[in-house]
Amino acid sequence: MKAIQTENLTKFYGKRRGIENVSLTVEEGDFFGFIGPNGAGKSTTIRTLTGLLFPSSGSAEIFGKDIISEKMDILSDIGYLPSETFFYSGMKVRDILKFSAALRRKDCRKEAESLCERLALDPDCKINELSLGNRKKTGIVVALQHKPRLYILDEPTGGLDPLMQQEFYSILKERNQEGATVFLSSHILSEVSRYCVHAAVIREGNILVSDSVEKLAHTGIKRVVLQGTDGIPQIPHMSNVECQNGCVRFLYYGNQENLIRFLSELSFTDVSITDPDFEEIFMHYYQKEKNEI
Repeated sequence: MKAIQTENLTKFYGKRRGIENVSLTVEEGDFFGFIGPNGAGKSTTIRTLTGLLFPSSGSAEIFGKDIISEKMDILSDIGYLPSETFFYSGMKVRDILKFSAALRRKDCRKEAESLCERLALDPDCKINELSLGNRKKTGIVVALQHKPRLYILDEPTGGLDPLMQQEFYSILKERNQEGATVFLSSHILSEVSRYCVHAAVIREGNILVSDSVEKLAHTGIKRVVLQGTDGIPQIPHMSNVECQNGCVRFLYYGNQENLIRFLSELSFTDVSITDPDFEEIFMHYYQKEKNEI
Protein backbone atom coordinates (compact mmCIF):
# COMPACT_ATOMS: atom_id res chain seq x y z
CA MET A 1 0.00 0.00 0.00
CA LYS A 2 1.07 3.57 -0.63
CA ALA A 3 1.46 5.57 2.57
CA ILE A 4 1.35 8.89 0.68
CA GLN A 5 0.15 9.51 -2.86
CA THR A 6 -0.23 13.02 -4.31
CA GLU A 7 -1.27 14.04 -7.82
CA ASN A 8 -0.57 17.61 -8.96
CA LEU A 9 -1.09 18.86 -5.41
CA THR A 10 -1.15 22.66 -5.53
CA LYS A 11 -1.52 25.37 -2.90
CA PHE A 12 -1.56 29.11 -3.55
CA TYR A 13 -1.86 31.83 -0.93
CA GLY A 14 -3.86 34.29 -3.01
CA LYS A 15 -1.51 34.93 -5.93
CA ARG A 16 1.56 33.75 -4.04
CA ARG A 17 2.87 30.29 -4.80
CA GLY A 18 3.08 27.68 -2.07
CA ILE A 19 3.45 24.44 -4.02
CA GLU A 20 2.50 23.61 -7.59
CA ASN A 21 1.73 20.25 -9.22
CA VAL A 22 3.47 18.20 -6.54
CA SER A 23 3.22 14.51 -7.42
CA LEU A 24 4.79 12.13 -4.91
CA THR A 25 4.58 8.45 -4.04
CA VAL A 26 5.77 7.14 -0.68
CA GLU A 27 5.38 3.42 -0.16
CA GLU A 28 4.32 2.04 3.20
CA GLY A 29 7.37 1.16 5.29
CA ASP A 30 9.64 3.65 3.51
CA PHE A 31 12.05 6.09 5.15
CA PHE A 32 11.56 9.09 2.88
CA GLY A 33 13.40 12.42 2.84
CA PHE A 34 11.86 15.62 1.49
CA ILE A 35 14.76 17.93 0.64
CA GLY A 36 14.86 21.64 -0.02
CA PRO A 37 15.98 24.95 1.48
CA ASN A 38 13.72 27.26 3.46
CA GLY A 39 10.85 28.51 1.32
CA ALA A 40 10.99 25.64 -1.17
CA GLY A 41 7.52 24.35 -0.23
CA LYS A 42 8.31 21.56 2.23
CA SER A 43 6.16 22.85 5.08
CA THR A 44 3.30 23.80 2.75
CA THR A 45 3.24 20.25 1.39
CA ILE A 46 3.27 18.77 4.87
CA ARG A 47 0.58 21.10 6.23
CA THR A 48 -1.61 20.28 3.26
CA LEU A 49 -1.14 16.55 3.78
CA THR A 50 -2.04 16.84 7.47
CA GLY A 51 -5.17 18.91 6.81
CA LEU A 52 -3.88 22.18 8.23
CA LEU A 53 -4.13 23.77 4.76
CA PHE A 54 -6.78 23.21 2.10
CA PRO A 55 -5.29 22.51 -1.34
CA SER A 56 -6.01 24.89 -4.21
CA SER A 57 -6.12 21.95 -6.64
CA GLY A 58 -4.87 18.43 -7.11
CA SER A 59 -5.41 15.49 -4.79
CA ALA A 60 -3.67 13.46 -2.13
CA GLU A 61 -4.29 10.25 -0.24
CA ILE A 62 -2.78 8.77 2.90
CA PHE A 63 -3.12 5.00 3.17
CA GLY A 64 -5.66 5.21 0.36
CA LYS A 65 -7.83 7.79 2.15
CA ASP A 66 -8.55 11.24 0.74
CA ILE A 67 -6.92 14.01 2.80
CA ILE A 68 -10.08 16.15 2.59
CA SER A 69 -13.12 13.87 2.82
CA GLU A 70 -11.49 11.32 5.16
CA LYS A 71 -9.32 13.71 7.15
CA MET A 72 -10.43 12.58 10.62
CA ASP A 73 -9.83 8.91 9.83
CA ILE A 74 -6.33 9.73 8.59
CA LEU A 75 -5.23 11.69 11.65
CA SER A 76 -5.33 8.62 13.91
CA ASP A 77 -2.63 7.03 11.76
CA ILE A 78 -0.29 10.06 11.75
CA GLY A 79 2.33 11.34 14.13
CA TYR A 80 3.01 14.96 13.11
CA LEU A 81 5.87 17.17 14.23
CA PRO A 82 5.84 20.76 12.94
CA SER A 83 9.05 22.66 12.35
CA GLU A 84 8.19 24.96 15.26
CA THR A 85 6.43 23.61 18.34
CA PHE A 86 4.11 25.68 20.55
CA PHE A 87 2.30 24.54 23.69
CA TYR A 88 0.31 26.09 26.53
CA SER A 89 3.01 27.72 28.64
CA GLY A 90 1.48 27.01 32.04
CA MET A 91 1.32 23.26 31.52
CA LYS A 92 3.93 20.69 32.46
CA VAL A 93 5.43 18.39 29.85
CA ARG A 94 3.62 15.49 31.53
CA ASP A 95 0.28 17.29 31.15
CA ILE A 96 0.92 18.03 27.48
CA LEU A 97 1.67 14.36 26.80
CA LYS A 98 -1.39 13.22 28.73
CA PHE A 99 -3.60 15.74 26.94
CA SER A 100 -2.33 14.63 23.51
CA ALA A 101 -2.88 10.96 24.37
CA ALA A 102 -6.42 11.72 25.60
CA LEU A 103 -7.26 13.41 22.30
CA ARG A 104 -6.34 10.13 20.60
CA ARG A 105 -8.15 8.10 23.27
CA LYS A 106 -5.02 6.08 23.97
CA ASP A 107 -3.01 5.21 27.06
CA CYS A 108 0.52 6.26 26.07
CA ARG A 109 2.03 6.55 29.53
CA LYS A 110 4.50 3.69 29.17
CA GLU A 111 5.73 4.79 25.76
CA ALA A 112 5.88 8.46 26.80
CA GLU A 113 7.99 7.54 29.84
CA SER A 114 10.40 5.53 27.68
CA LEU A 115 10.75 8.33 25.11
CA CYS A 116 11.32 10.99 27.78
CA GLU A 117 14.06 8.86 29.30
CA ARG A 118 15.78 8.25 25.97
CA LEU A 119 15.60 11.93 25.01
CA ALA A 120 16.61 13.19 28.48
CA LEU A 121 13.37 15.16 28.83
CA ASP A 122 12.09 15.94 32.31
CA PRO A 123 8.28 15.49 32.21
CA ASP A 124 7.80 17.58 35.36
CA CYS A 125 9.19 20.78 33.81
CA LYS A 126 6.81 23.52 32.73
CA ILE A 127 6.71 24.34 29.04
CA ASN A 128 7.67 27.99 29.58
CA GLU A 129 10.82 26.85 31.44
CA LEU A 130 12.08 24.68 28.56
CA SER A 131 14.88 25.48 26.16
CA LEU A 132 14.30 25.34 22.40
CA GLY A 133 15.78 21.85 22.31
CA ASN A 134 13.56 20.55 25.10
CA ARG A 135 10.46 22.04 23.49
CA LYS A 136 11.41 20.17 20.33
CA LYS A 137 11.84 16.98 22.39
CA THR A 138 8.34 17.50 23.78
CA GLY A 139 7.00 17.77 20.24
CA ILE A 140 8.82 14.58 19.30
CA VAL A 141 7.30 12.63 22.18
CA VAL A 142 3.83 13.96 21.28
CA ALA A 143 4.34 12.77 17.70
CA LEU A 144 5.76 9.36 18.63
CA GLN A 145 4.09 8.25 21.85
CA HIS A 146 0.97 6.72 20.21
CA LYS A 147 3.13 4.69 17.76
CA PRO A 148 1.31 5.66 14.54
CA ARG A 149 1.69 4.01 11.13
CA LEU A 150 3.06 7.20 9.55
CA TYR A 151 5.41 9.84 10.93
CA ILE A 152 5.30 13.21 9.16
CA LEU A 153 8.16 15.28 10.54
CA ASP A 154 9.00 18.83 9.45
CA GLU A 155 12.65 19.74 10.09
CA PRO A 156 12.63 17.44 13.14
CA THR A 157 16.17 17.94 14.44
CA GLY A 158 16.22 21.74 14.64
CA GLY A 159 17.30 22.71 18.16
CA LEU A 160 18.59 19.25 19.10
CA ASP A 161 22.23 18.75 20.02
CA PRO A 162 24.21 16.09 18.07
CA LEU A 163 23.76 13.39 20.72
CA MET A 164 20.01 13.88 20.81
CA GLN A 165 19.86 13.93 17.01
CA GLN A 166 21.56 10.55 16.97
CA GLU A 167 19.17 9.14 19.58
CA PHE A 168 16.17 10.57 17.75
CA TYR A 169 17.16 8.85 14.52
CA SER A 170 17.82 5.62 16.41
CA ILE A 171 14.21 5.73 17.60
CA LEU A 172 12.95 6.44 14.08
CA LYS A 173 14.98 3.56 12.64
CA GLU A 174 13.48 1.23 15.25
CA ARG A 175 9.96 2.36 14.40
CA ASN A 176 10.69 2.01 10.69
CA GLN A 177 12.01 -1.53 11.20
CA GLU A 178 8.73 -2.31 12.97
CA GLY A 179 6.87 -1.31 9.80
CA ALA A 180 6.11 2.37 10.28
CA THR A 181 6.58 4.86 7.45
CA VAL A 182 8.77 7.92 8.02
CA PHE A 183 8.37 11.05 5.90
CA LEU A 184 10.61 13.90 7.00
CA SER A 185 11.57 17.22 5.52
CA SER A 186 15.07 18.55 5.93
CA HIS A 187 17.61 20.95 4.51
CA ILE A 188 20.39 19.03 6.29
CA LEU A 189 21.55 16.78 3.48
CA SER A 190 23.81 14.60 5.61
CA GLU A 191 20.73 13.45 7.55
CA VAL A 192 18.90 12.45 4.40
CA SER A 193 21.87 10.65 2.86
CA ARG A 194 22.57 8.77 6.10
CA TYR A 195 19.08 7.65 7.12
CA CYS A 196 16.63 7.86 4.21
CA VAL A 197 15.99 5.18 1.59
CA HIS A 198 14.17 7.42 -0.89
CA ALA A 199 14.06 11.18 -1.29
CA ALA A 200 12.53 13.97 -3.35
CA VAL A 201 14.08 17.35 -4.09
CA ILE A 202 11.76 20.36 -4.15
CA ARG A 203 12.56 23.83 -5.51
CA GLU A 204 10.24 26.85 -5.60
CA GLY A 205 7.21 24.65 -5.02
CA ASN A 206 8.04 22.09 -7.72
CA ILE A 207 9.49 18.59 -7.46
CA LEU A 208 12.79 18.41 -9.34
CA VAL A 209 13.54 14.73 -8.85
CA SER A 210 12.34 11.79 -6.74
CA ASP A 211 14.22 8.50 -6.49
CA SER A 212 16.17 6.27 -4.15
CA VAL A 213 18.93 8.03 -2.25
CA GLU A 214 21.38 5.55 -3.74
CA LYS A 215 20.42 6.51 -7.29
CA LEU A 216 20.37 10.21 -6.47
CA ALA A 217 23.90 9.86 -5.14
CA HIS A 218 25.15 7.88 -8.17
CA THR A 219 23.88 9.76 -11.17
CA GLY A 220 27.07 9.70 -13.22
CA ILE A 221 27.86 13.25 -12.12
CA LYS A 222 31.57 13.83 -11.52
CA ARG A 223 33.46 16.43 -9.52
CA VAL A 224 36.33 17.80 -11.62
CA VAL A 225 39.21 19.82 -10.19
CA LEU A 226 41.75 21.42 -12.53
CA GLN A 227 44.99 22.89 -11.17
CA GLY A 228 47.12 25.41 -13.02
CA THR A 229 44.60 26.29 -15.68
CA ASP A 230 44.14 29.73 -17.22
CA GLY A 231 40.56 30.86 -16.61
CA ILE A 232 37.34 28.87 -16.68
CA PRO A 233 37.18 26.29 -19.50
CA GLN A 234 34.12 26.29 -21.74
CA ILE A 235 32.90 22.71 -21.35
CA PRO A 236 29.27 21.72 -22.00
CA HIS A 237 27.27 20.22 -19.12
CA MET A 238 29.16 22.05 -16.37
CA SER A 239 27.53 23.29 -13.18
CA ASN A 240 28.54 24.67 -9.78
CA VAL A 241 31.69 26.23 -11.23
CA GLU A 242 34.23 27.77 -8.84
CA CYS A 243 37.53 29.40 -9.80
CA GLN A 244 40.20 30.58 -7.38
CA ASN A 245 44.00 30.94 -7.55
CA GLY A 246 44.40 28.95 -10.73
CA CYS A 247 42.15 26.14 -9.48
CA VAL A 248 38.83 25.44 -11.20
CA ARG A 249 36.23 23.15 -9.64
CA PHE A 250 32.98 22.09 -11.29
CA LEU A 251 30.44 19.30 -11.59
CA TYR A 252 30.10 17.56 -14.93
CA TYR A 253 26.88 15.74 -15.86
CA GLY A 254 27.48 14.79 -19.49
CA ASN A 255 29.04 11.84 -21.28
CA GLN A 256 32.30 10.94 -19.56
CA GLU A 257 34.09 10.05 -22.78
CA ASN A 258 33.31 13.56 -23.99
CA LEU A 259 34.70 14.94 -20.73
CA ILE A 260 38.05 13.25 -21.37
CA ARG A 261 38.06 14.65 -24.90
CA PHE A 262 37.30 18.17 -23.65
CA LEU A 263 40.02 17.95 -20.99
CA SER A 264 42.59 16.72 -23.51
CA GLU A 265 42.23 20.03 -25.35
CA LEU A 266 43.00 22.10 -22.23
CA SER A 267 46.22 23.17 -20.57
CA PHE A 268 46.56 22.39 -16.84
CA THR A 269 49.12 21.02 -14.39
CA ASP A 270 46.93 18.52 -12.54
CA VAL A 271 43.41 17.08 -12.66
CA SER A 272 41.24 14.97 -10.38
CA ILE A 273 37.89 13.39 -11.29
CA THR A 274 35.90 11.98 -8.36
CA ASP A 275 32.35 11.27 -7.24
CA PRO A 276 30.68 14.28 -5.60
CA ASP A 277 29.15 14.09 -2.14
CA PHE A 278 25.40 14.26 -1.60
CA GLU A 279 25.43 17.98 -0.84
CA GLU A 280 27.11 18.74 -4.17
CA ILE A 281 24.62 16.57 -6.04
CA PHE A 282 21.76 18.41 -4.39
CA MET A 283 23.21 21.76 -5.43
CA HIS A 284 23.71 20.39 -8.93
CA TYR A 285 19.99 19.69 -9.25
CA TYR A 286 19.19 23.21 -8.12
CA GLN A 287 21.76 24.86 -10.37
CA LYS A 288 20.85 22.72 -13.38
CA GLU A 289 17.14 23.55 -12.99
CA LYS A 290 17.93 27.26 -12.66
CA ASN A 291 20.02 27.21 -15.84
CA GLU A 292 17.23 25.51 -17.76
CA ILE A 293 14.55 28.03 -16.82
